[in-house]
Amino acid sequence: MKIAIGSDHGGLDYKTRIISHLKNKNIEVIDVGTFKQESCHYPIYAFKVGELVSNHEADFGVVICTSGEGVCIAANKVKGIRCGIAYNDEVAKLMRQHNDANVIAFSQAFMDFNDVINRLDLFLKTPFEGGRHQLRVQLISDFEKNI
Repeated sequence: MKIAIGSDHGGLDYKTRIISHLKNKNIEVIDVGTFKQESCHYPIYAFKVGELVSNHEADFGVVICTSGEGVCIAANKVKGIRCGIAYNDEVAKLMRQHNDANVIAFSQAFMDFNDVINRLDLFLKTPFEGGRHQLRVQLISDFEKNI
């Protein structure tokens, strides 16, 4: 498994710690930045993660900022990306089961790090259920093709 990860300055600490967690699980990581604490623009990193996932250079993506909102919005602008904010454990699973989400967003300021790690692990190990959910995901994909 290969994971693309990116954050702005508001998510840098969690990004660094998540990378360590993933590497300890022998998961390959593509770190797109940021690499410093100076203020930067979150869309740049969310777009990079989204493009790597959309182009199948990474299996999944992780994006982090202060609230999780900005990176989630930006990642979802990349065609083929279905990103959600994992604000609790059940949502982290449902994003995969029902929405076939391929990018997960986190907040560094409003989420406990241990919760983030637990939700990331749930996300990565939960399969897409398909079935009735497949049509809904296909409706999204079809709409994207027309914009």
